[in-house]
Amino acid sequence: MPTEIPFRPSFVPRHTGGTNLTMNATHEQSSDIPDASGWSASLYNKSAAFVYSPAFTAPVLELLAAKPGERVIDFGCGSGEVTLEIKKIVEQGGGVVVGVDFSESMIAQAKANGVEHAFVSDVQRLEIPRDVAHLHQRFDAVFSNAALHWCKRDPAGVLESAKKVLKPGGRIVGEMGGFMNCIGVRSALHRALRSRGQDPVLYDPWYFPSMEDYVKVSALKPVQIYTENDNWTGSWQLLVTASFKPVHLSLTPRVTPLPSGLQGWLQLFVRHSFLMGLSDEMAEEIIEEVEEACRIDCQDASGKWAMVYMRLRFSAILQ
Repeated sequence: MPTEIPFRPSFVPRHTGGTNLTMNATHEQSSDIPDASGWSASLYNKSAAFVYSPAFTAPVLELLAAKPGERVIDFGCGSGEVTLEIKKIVEQGGGVVVGVDFSESMIAQAKANGVEHAFVSDVQRLEIPRDVAHLHQRFDAVFSNAALHWCKRDPAGVLESAKKVLKPGGRIVGEMGGFMNCIGVRSALHRALRSRGQDPVLYDPWYFPSMEDYVKVSALKPVQIYTENDNWTGSWQLLVTASFKPVHLSLTPRVTPLPSGLQGWLQLFVRHSFLMGLSDEMAEEIIEEVEEACRIDCQDASGKWAMVYMRLRFSAILQ
């Protein structure tokens, strides 16, 4: 297995349509072959359009509340669909949006889609290229959607990278997989690997923190707030450090339809990450085993597949 873990699983589709995929079909076209990071923008766009759909991205974009003229950098921009939505707003006042992703395939597709400023880097230790170096510490916002749960190696490094590019008063806003994300499917993968004498903890590429865990790992601490109506609704965990002022932290369940079925989802998000390094034969056995194990919970009477996602949303301001 490689020493570096990409943002998302090697085969992760972050912007995909609704085409049905079979295990063999995913390898029929050369454009579907993942790059060195394990990602294929083409396959991503075929199988995971739900990731960047208006319905699923509306909450985090509302939290971002981009304004005309702002400078925004998108951590884990994928093939750029959500980045372009931000661009429509900020460019009205002369602003700019910059995309960053670990995958060369994703960045190439983002540029082809119209993201003019985009570069390859690991946001856990961000390296800024010369052509955007003039924006160092001048961004109004760091944004991220469905990417940071791939930053298992150094979650706190993401915040350090954000500090590098944000101006004082700038904000970081994002959504990622949180505690209990992919419940059932993840445990089935662990069981399948363990039954074959493999340690699933070493293979598991995902970082799905609870609000409390995210606070600990990122050296943040919780506070309590009231709703805007001043009615107490419980304890919300908000991001607080010596550098960041808390705004929002929440964990929300979401039933996510899988247009390509669970097998297509596993091929895209698991084959080249969780099952990286395994033979094609063993990987296929595991994928089929996991699909069957999860059928009772994830496939309805009409044959449609879905999965429970838990979305961790957060916002904090750099002081």
